[in-house]
Amino acid sequence: MLTSKLASLALGAISASALIPLSLTAAQADPPAGFTALFNGKDLAGWWGASTEDPRKYMAMSQDEFSKKRTSSLDDIQKHWRAEAGILINDGNGLYLTTDKNYGDIELMIDYKTVPKADSGIYLRGIPQVQIWDYTEEAKFNIGANKGSGGLWNNSPGAPGKDPLVLADKPFGEWNHFHICQLGARTTVYLNDKLVVDHATMENYFDRKLAIPAKGPVQLQTHGGEISWRNLFVREISAEEANKTLRQKSGAGFTPVFNGRDFEGWAGPIDNYEVQDGAIVCKPGKGGTIFTKEEYADFIVRLEFKLPPGGNNGLAIRYPGQGDTAYAGMCELQVLDDDASQYATLDPRQYHGSIYGIVAARRGYQRPVGQWNYEEVTVKGSHIKVELNGTVTVDADVSKVNSYMANSAHPGKNRTSGYFGFAGHSDPVMFRNIEIKKLN
Repeated sequence: MLTSKLASLALGAISASALIPLSLTAAQADPPAGFTALFNGKDLAGWWGASTEDPRKYMAMSQDEFSKKRTSSLDDIQKHWRAEAGILINDGNGLYLTTDKNYGDIELMIDYKTVPKADSGIYLRGIPQVQIWDYTEEAKFNIGANKGSGGLWNNSPGAPGKDPLVLADKPFGEWNHFHICQLGARTTVYLNDKLVVDHATMENYFDRKLAIPAKGPVQLQTHGGEISWRNLFVREISAEEANKTLRQKSGAGFTPVFNGRDFEGWAGPIDNYEVQDGAIVCKPGKGGTIFTKEEYADFIVRLEFKLPPGGNNGLAIRYPGQGDTAYAGMCELQVLDDDASQYATLDPRQYHGSIYGIVAARRGYQRPVGQWNYEEVTVKGSHIKVELNGTVTVDADVSKVNSYMANSAHPGKNRTSGYFGFAGHSDPVMFRNIEIKKLN
């Protein structure tokens, strides 16, 4: 039966307080409301086999190449995996069971039971991993086994999430229950009703200079001992729900700088903009930089934006009130429909989230045109961090950059304070829920 807490989860946004795990019984046959089953209870349909390998490589394959890779894995998983009475069982060997479908933002529930000295894990978007191991194995205490399962074990030493917050494993012979939320690169894990990872960034094991992929498979890793799995359920999280949760998790201390009705508190060519459905919109064919009347030094701004096809705008950071913010201000953070054909050959430092002309952003984390995106920008001294939909796409110190697009200098990049605003470029890009927290 669906608990009231789970019903609330399935219908609303997941927050730190709302992501309360649930204990499912062995008899659970149907997925809870809003969820689908990853395992049909009788065979391995919907799965293939992969090892610890960079998912970018097989996701970049042609359909024919991937089909051959998938088919070649099936003999191995049939040898080492089996389905019995609604339970998936692995003998401790072979390839890892991997979903045919690739997932983005999800809520995931999985039960598992294992044996002493076994080692396993759950790969999210093909990236290792939410750790599972024997918390009593003294030989592995030096690498953290005594801290228990559920941590993002492949994160860097000392990084948030690497070690579980509490020891939550049940004794051998009992079923353990995972409840996981993945929003962008942000991972929250409950194990047996206990919070073990709280909205930590999962690092890309294969290249730590990159973020984890925007989408990828769920994988069940196993080596070193038999492990059983049951009640594998997934729910794909909508953009609206993800945005709400990301905002909730970003903390308190923010002050709205736009009231959703008019341009009170704003300056610049405000006649070139209008308010639609609680959002600031640049009028078609108009533009210019509008900005807050209050200046900011170090701050965090969080907001949502929605792009029309081919949309182009920008966030003005420490703007002096006149001139081109990309050069006169500290910088312009690009807001752009990256997938529009007219932008196919831009300089990398011109795509969405980039510090315009200075630092290129990681691409591929924008939602489809027409959906609202959540973005959070931290400006501290000469350092700028941009987090888009839960994934960090820029993390740079502009004072250390001395190579610019088209060799064009940016004389304003060393500004220590200024206004925040929007640099419209004729397209009806929308901004809403704009809040700023001062850091000094």
